[in-house]
Amino acid sequence: MRFVTPLSLALALALTGGAVSAPASAAKKEEKPAGRKLNVSPEVLKSLQAAQKAADAQDFAGAKTALTEADGKAASNDDKYQIGAIKLNTGIQGKDDALKMEGLNQMLDSGLTPPEQTGQFNMVAADAALAQKNYDVAIARGQAALAAGYKSEQVNPTIAQAYFGKAGTGNASAEPARGFNQQGLAALKAAADATKASGQPVPAQWYQIGVSRAAAARLPEVTEWAKWAYAANPSGENLRTLIRLFQQANPNITNRENLDVLRLMSAAKGLVVAADFTELAEMASKTGIYGEVKSTIDAGRAKGVLNVSQAGDIYQAAVGRIPGDKSTLGAAEADAGKAANGKVAAATGDAYLGYGDYAKAAAMFELAKQKGGVDADEINTRLGIAKTMGGDNAGAKTAFEAVQGGARKQIADLWLTYLGTKA
Repeated sequence: MRFVTPLSLALALALTGGAVSAPASAAKKEEKPAGRKLNVSPEVLKSLQAAQKAADAQDFAGAKTALTEADGKAASNDDKYQIGAIKLNTGIQGKDDALKMEGLNQMLDSGLTPPEQTGQFNMVAADAALAQKNYDVAIARGQAALAAGYKSEQVNPTIAQAYFGKAGTGNASAEPARGFNQQGLAALKAAADATKASGQPVPAQWYQIGVSRAAAARLPEVTEWAKWAYAANPSGENLRTLIRLFQQANPNITNRENLDVLRLMSAAKGLVVAADFTELAEMASKTGIYGEVKSTIDAGRAKGVLNVSQAGDIYQAAVGRIPGDKSTLGAAEADAGKAANGKVAAATGDAYLGYGDYAKAAAMFELAKQKGGVDADEINTRLGIAKTMGGDNAGAKTAFEAVQGGARKQIADLWLTYLGTKA
């Protein structure tokens, strides 16, 4: 899949003033690069006039024969440039893409292309080479276009795709594929930066391709690409990618930490497959939050992702405990107020959070903070979650920003990233 739709050669030429003029059939008028007159040899000019006459008569086979003869007579860059110009025009006239690109490349290789056309001509040549899977030529022409000052936001996606083409779809994490992917990502990032600088929106697809390539090549910048992808398109699926990358980078997080990051996936509607729902339900079960076990599995079943047999054991266990658990909450609130520290309040807040009573959960977590003797980072994380789910985004932001270190800080930052899309 291409990142951008390339300009057709005819359009590109129209933007630079139209097709290159052919030499007059009766005289020595040659197409001139800017600033100087071409000195085309008489032998070459004669063949070019024959090519032009044949093309005008729609005899494109005859025109190509005459152009081949001209190539055999070419003795200078002036000759080569003029032959290329006629090939280009003949290719446009005869709708012969191969001849068009042969002519364009011949003009460029002569070193005589007018400076005001060099960038765009190289860009068109790069796109054509990419379409033909001639990746090295696409990269070389693209870099020449950049060197000529042509638009980075148009050139760099072509260069990126050429590097990705060289990398292929095999073992992306092994050299040389890994290096090609890195170079492609650098070009794609440059394209995104230039697009933003021009005031245009960056296609979300660019960032998604970046995530895919960086992940396949096992490059550390995959998380950055995932963040950019989510910022460009704050969907549950893109946030799910960020969360899974966090989990992969932090395999030793506790069940309680994992529960809070999975809660974010749920809040963002990023629970997609059966394993997403069962993982969240299992984390809630392991930490004794029965209401959340039931609500998570119910949601998975309602979505048609879980059947009645999946996670059925923990579901039935949770359902059996919920009545008794709920009946103790009033007394637990009273005990929390009398307790010497915040542990009872924190546990009560956990239960209310699992049952979806976000106002009471937030009140209990606030009390736990006041009384102390608890993990402040965990309490602030869960206070932020309760406030987020209760619609108090400003309060949630304050709570998450109070989280200080470790995996908890990263989890809070993920929640803040999510909140940033709600402003």
